[in-house]
Amino acid sequence: MRLSQMLFVTLREDPAEAEIPSHKLLLRAGYIRRIGSGIYAYLPLMWRVLKKVSQIVREEMDATGAQECLLPQLQPADLWRESGRWDTYTQAEGIMFAMTDRQQRELGLGPTHEEVITTIAKDMIRSYRQLPVHLYQIQTKFRDEIRPRFGLMRGREFIMKDGYSFHTNEESLKKTYQDMAQAYSNMLRRSGLQFRAVDADSGAIGGSGSQEFMVLAEAGEDEVLYTEDGQYAANVEKAVSMPADTEPSPFATFEKRETPGTETIDKLCKFLKCSPTQVVKNVLYQAVYDNGITVLVLVSIRGDQDVNQVKLLNELTKLAGNYQAKTVLFLTVPDAEAQRKWAAKSLPLGYMAPDVADDYIAGSKEVNSKFLRLVDRTAVDLTNFVTGSNQSGYHVVGANWDKEFPLPATVVGVRTAKKGDRAVHNPEQTLQSARGIEVGHIFQLGTKYSQAMGATYTSEQGEEMPFVMGCYGVGVSRLAQSAVEQSYDKDGIIWPVAIAPYHAIISIPNISDAQQIEVAEKLYAELNQSGIETLLDDRDERAGVKFKDADLIGIPYRIVPGRSLKAGKVEVVERATHKSHEILIDEVNSTLKHWIEAAIN
Repeated sequence: MRLSQMLFVTLREDPAEAEIPSHKLLLRAGYIRRIGSGIYAYLPLMWRVLKKVSQIVREEMDATGAQECLLPQLQPADLWRESGRWDTYTQAEGIMFAMTDRQQRELGLGPTHEEVITTIAKDMIRSYRQLPVHLYQIQTKFRDEIRPRFGLMRGREFIMKDGYSFHTNEESLKKTYQDMAQAYSNMLRRSGLQFRAVDADSGAIGGSGSQEFMVLAEAGEDEVLYTEDGQYAANVEKAVSMPADTEPSPFATFEKRETPGTETIDKLCKFLKCSPTQVVKNVLYQAVYDNGITVLVLVSIRGDQDVNQVKLLNELTKLAGNYQAKTVLFLTVPDAEAQRKWAAKSLPLGYMAPDVADDYIAGSKEVNSKFLRLVDRTAVDLTNFVTGSNQSGYHVVGANWDKEFPLPATVVGVRTAKKGDRAVHNPEQTLQSARGIEVGHIFQLGTKYSQAMGATYTSEQGEEMPFVMGCYGVGVSRLAQSAVEQSYDKDGIIWPVAIAPYHAIISIPNISDAQQIEVAEKLYAELNQSGIETLLDDRDERAGVKFKDADLIGIPYRIVPGRSLKAGKVEVVERATHKSHEILIDEVNSTLKHWIEAAIN
């Protein structure tokens, strides 16, 4: 392709809307254009990158025996109501674009396709003899993000590969799950990315186990905790660890003490001269279940620990049946306005005890009349601890469970693991931290959707059994931008060779020089004919402008037919290192072919 004929416009300044390097560079280099909030056009250079990423994904999926298909983006609300996720996606997470057609039928734009694919399996797979089956697609998804940002990282429209497998048993599912773990590792490795596979929370997709594939980058929205021995890695939402040891309590007897201005753990410990490991703090949450019932949740946890809201949400979802509900729509820390709606009297915030009285709650049909009391494992074994007294300005010291305070019946593990904690698998290993961009996620769904939607097959014994399912997703457009976030410099993008829009660019310093034109045209034809995808910068621009643009758009190799032509050579510059080589014109093709094959393989 000749740059003089391409839709190609670069910017010298960072666009105001861009926050992270990859977003700035893709806009500046003319890869994408913002059309609306979280909505981007993929311009010719970007589309070439996306096609290359898609091809790598497609090849790895096909190698596992998965079959490609294309599913509808418009999905009937009734399917989502069957699975029980319509309210979750339109209200709780609120990420589905929902609409009503002219017949007053409710529809959603697909953020994911579990319901559609389960319906297809329900209609078409009758017997165990047809299983296992694995279908996948590469297409545009839609999610109504609360705060679209970072370009293609968190957009409202994006390209994704999602796949779904159907099995007769868990053993068959686990085999496909392992195949996908390997395929996803292959995809990222072939794309030239540094990544880490980590244990993850399944979120609204659900299922028994899941794994995320994180591209390591400082701008990553996710925190990854891992050990240097390579035996453990998890998203912070899922990570577990051993907390620091508890320090001895300085209090031997139970008493109430005046502690003015100590509504935080730090202030309290300074005032009482004690360790936060000997404090039980009681954190209040407000959970709204899908049947409209609000439950006030009191979590007792060790003072030096924080509640992981994802883990807490999972625990509350398990307890939904106690409130005649299926799932949690919202989980928040109730502010003053929220408290006014249900509090019978002002709560002693910062000074609450594990036994704060239920009569603080003004009972109603919408609000459960009793606190749901949970205790984290870190607080269960504490003795002679410090906690609130239910009176502002006062705490109690020397308290014990089942003596001064009843131990809550429900013990949970909801603490947030953090960098520096000891690893569970080996206490000699400490957790390290890295930032990551989630580009892939694989799930063992089990029978969650098949049971909810009545999707069954006839077993070898003649019984009707629910499908055992798996789900596997890769963000194609997100993966492409994450490659930029991982590899750039002050001059622009540094694309991995495997997914670069072009392998080489020939930058003619002076288009008035007949010899430069002749050599450039010769190399342009030869390289493209031999499979080396090459751009020709034949624009009437200064050499410096062309070199800057070549660096900005990140083409791996820049060929310059300049001063060295007198010796029968051209200059070839490696984008990643800025290393310059003078190569004989007749050897450029073979040299580049060797470099490209080495980089890709």
